[in-house]
Order: sequence, then C-alpha cells, then structure tokens
Amino acid sequence: MKAEDELLKLEKAFAEAIVKNDLEGIGRLVTDDWIIIDPNGEIVNRARFFEVIKSGALTHDTMESEDFRVRVYRDSAVVTEVTRTKGKFMGQDFSTQERATDFFVKRDGRWRCVLTHLTRFPKK
Repeated sequence: MKAEDELLKLEKAFAEAIVKNDLEGIGRLVTDDWIIIDPNGEIVNRARFFEVIKSGALTHDTMESEDFRVRVYRDSAVVTEVTRTKGKFMGQDFSTQERATDFFVKRDGRWRCVLTHLTRFPKK
C-alpha cells in the first residue's frame, strides 16, 4: 500500500475511534508523546486528552474530513484536512470547522501521529 493511502486510512480510523470514544483505537494511532495544539494555542498532551475522553467530558457525535493533502518525506509525513465536528464538551453542545495538520512518523514499520495542530475557521 502506498504511504499516502495508508495515511488516509489512518486518518479515517482516527475519526472513527474519536466518535466511538475508543481510547484503545486512538492509542494505536498516536505516539506516547503525542500532543494537540488546540485552536487557542494551548498544548494538550496525550494523557490529558485521554483523561477528558475517558471521563465523558468530551464526546463527538460526528467527525468528518475533506480536502486532504498528504506529503510524505521518507519516514515522516504531514497530512492536512478540513474537519467538521459536532459533540459535547462539559455538557455543552459544540460544532466546529477546523483545518487540522497531523505530523506522522514511521517507526518499526508503522505510521503514528506525533502532533496534531488545529486552526478554527472563524464563524461567519
């Protein structure tokens, strides 16, 4: 399988795991030192993100992406996409449209995400 196809498959699996609140599934796709840079510029590490998912404080009803761009550089890759999500955070409904950038590394023959950066589109 071409690296680009493999990475797109991982992005789809990640979205499915998020909607299911499947921590094990998410865990297989990200490194132990994975971080998210949220739209406010804050850094959320893997442990904190998993804690929020596990507690039920954050749930996703949908996570749909389009406009994928994949760039592969040997054992690293950058994937960008536009993602729309709906869910609840701390009991409040939310709906976002963000450009997501995921940075992947290939270790032991497996692609895993090390960093996710989110940029929110302004509300129109």
